[in-house]
Order: sequence, then structure tokens, then C-alpha cells
Amino acid sequence: MAVPTAVPEWLNKGDNAWQMVSATLVGLQSVPGLVILYGSIVKKKWAVNSAFMALYAFAAVWICWVTWAYNMSFGDKLVPFWGKANPALAQRFLIKRAGLPATTHLYHNGTVETAMSTPYLPMASMVYYQCSFAAITVVLLAGSLLGRMNIKAWMAFVPLWLTFSYTVGAFSLWGGGFLFQWGVIDYSGGYVIHLSSGIAGLTAAYWVLHPSHTNLWVSTHADHLHLAHVCVGRAENIERQREVPPQQRAASASRGGAAVDGGGGTCC
Repeated sequence: MAVPTAVPEWLNKGDNAWQMVSATLVGLQSVPGLVILYGSIVKKKWAVNSAFMALYAFAAVWICWVTWAYNMSFGDKLVPFWGKANPALAQRFLIKRAGLPATTHLYHNGTVETAMSTPYLPMASMVYYQCSFAAITVVLLAGSLLGRMNIKAWMAFVPLWLTFSYTVGAFSLWGGGFLFQWGVIDYSGGYVIHLSSGIAGLTAAYWVLHPSHTNLWVSTHADHLHLAHVCVGRAENIERQREVPPQQRAASASRGGAAVDGGGGTCC
């Protein structure tokens, strides 16, 4: 009798590790990356609202994703552009080998041309990986609505847009939908992530921008980025110091003075 092993034969530890590392790096671009960015590029009175829009979007997408959106994007086919909505929470589902059931490519006579895509990693890693992209797509969209949308409206908008827009693009191109079957390939998310968030952001900004909000375009510079300015200035100062001959720097240090920069002064 074969002795069961702790690690299934189909699992490739390298593939699985890189999948999780990649997803984590993408997630860090959203939280804290875009949360800090959005909170720092608007006026002070909008800083908390803008940062929370990004934070809420990231958290809400996670809940929606494992509840119904993952299988709408990568599950069994419902219609040519949508998968069947099902939760992705069961232990048996998460520990089995990842598979995208709708990616089976058939000839015109119904015979299989290309079998279903089955990466060498568990379904849990696939759910986690794809969720990080879904989350950052909505967070990118939020950048078009900073200072323009009430947080309550945004809280309703996020799950609706994820359900009726993102899942359509994800299933059509990645999950085995009609564009996938036509041979359209999107390796890096140019269509599913960037194009969809860009078009949605432009459309939402157009409809949300009421004529009474025209003052948004006047004096919207951020006045609380002094730390960023200090860091940039310090980096420039260090770069200038590299151009100064070592003998001159040593002489300046021996006199107890400040290090000399290339322009004869200090930055910041």
C-alpha cells in the first residue's frame, strides 16, 4: 500500500513560492503603497478620505473575491463572458490542485485541442494571486475619484464594479471566456487591469464631476509633502557629494565643517 505523503506530487514548491511572493508584492503596491500616495497628493481635508478609499477597496475586494467573484472570473462557465458565482472558501477546494475549468480549448468538432490549464500549485495560491490583481485594479480606479466621491457611495460602488465589470474582463480573457477562446492573450494585465480601471476611472470622473466641483482644478497642490521634499533634496545632495574629490571631502571634515557638495552649499 502506498504511503501518503505530506506534499502532493503535483506541487512545485518553486512555482508556489514565486506565485505567493508575486501576489504579496502586488498587494504591497496597494497597501500601504497607494494608500500613502492617495493620502499625500490631495489637500489636507481630503487626505483621510482618499487614503481610506484605497484601504476600503483593498479590504472589500478580498471579501467579495472569496465569496463569489473568484469563481465568476475563473470558475465554471455560465455565459461566454462570465463564470458561475460560487464561494472559494471550502478547505477541499483550496488545497486541491489549481485548475481553470473553462480554459479547455476545443476544435470545431468538439474534440479537445488544449486541455484545461492546471498550474503546479494549490487553488489557495491561485485565489490569493488573482485577488491581489483584482484589488489593485479597484484601487487604481479610486485615483480618478479622489476628492470627488463620498465614502459611502464608494463603499457601494466597489463591490458592484468588481462584480459587473472586473469579473467580465477577467473571465473573458484569463478564465476561459470568449476572448480566451479566440486566442486573445493578456500576459501582464494590460486589458484586464489597466485598461478596465483606466476607462472606468475616466467615465466615473466625468459623471461624478459636477459643475459645482470646478474649484477642484484650482490650487489643488498638496501642502503636506515636506518629508518627501526633504528626501528628494537629501538624495540630490548625496549625489553631488559623490562628485567632490575625496581629498576635498577629507579636508573639509578635518576642519570640522560640513561636507561640501558639488554646488558649494547644502541642500534642504
